[in-house]
Amino acid sequence: MTPVTRIAATLIAVTLSAGCRSTMNVSSHVDRSLDFTRYHTYDWGPADALPTGDPRLDKDPYFKDYLQGAVERQLAQRQLTLDSTGKPDLLIHYHANITERMDVNRADRTYGYCQGADCPPDTIAYEAGTLVIDIMDARTNKLVWRGWAQNSVEDMLRDRDVMIKTIERAVTEMLRQLPRVR
Repeated sequence: MTPVTRIAATLIAVTLSAGCRSTMNVSSHVDRSLDFTRYHTYDWGPADALPTGDPRLDKDPYFKDYLQGAVERQLAQRQLTLDSTGKPDLLIHYHANITERMDVNRADRTYGYCQGADCPPDTIAYEAGTLVIDIMDARTNKLVWRGWAQNSVEDMLRDRDVMIKTIERAVTEMLRQLPRVR
């Protein structure tokens, strides 16, 4: 392999590995037996007694504000109204944490950028944030919907604009999976 080809292969592999880390995974679970059209109002449930486990989130007042604002905008688009009178139909809770993850990049060997036994996979360590939003029936205290998103948080923790965009994207993609209430 020529030096130019090796450099090009390395750049492609780095780009692929960066792309893998920036892919947001989003999913949800819903209680399909419920009639969501009976829900019209919501409020925020009591805050978790446990911190996120990462002082960069626990001590950042903007994180909570951005997150709650994003959730409230998405719920308003679904015709749910914030009701802090004490008798909402739904209670919203969220949980967030950051954990160390490992990504083993096998692109070099898979795509023929290196050959033979002297081609170890690259291991990339990164921090992954997981955000979980729970929606509970306020009358029964039963979980009716849960959404979660996971993504690398390294850029988000350094740049408030990236944090805002990441939160907006995660909340939007999660709540897009919430059944329509009207």
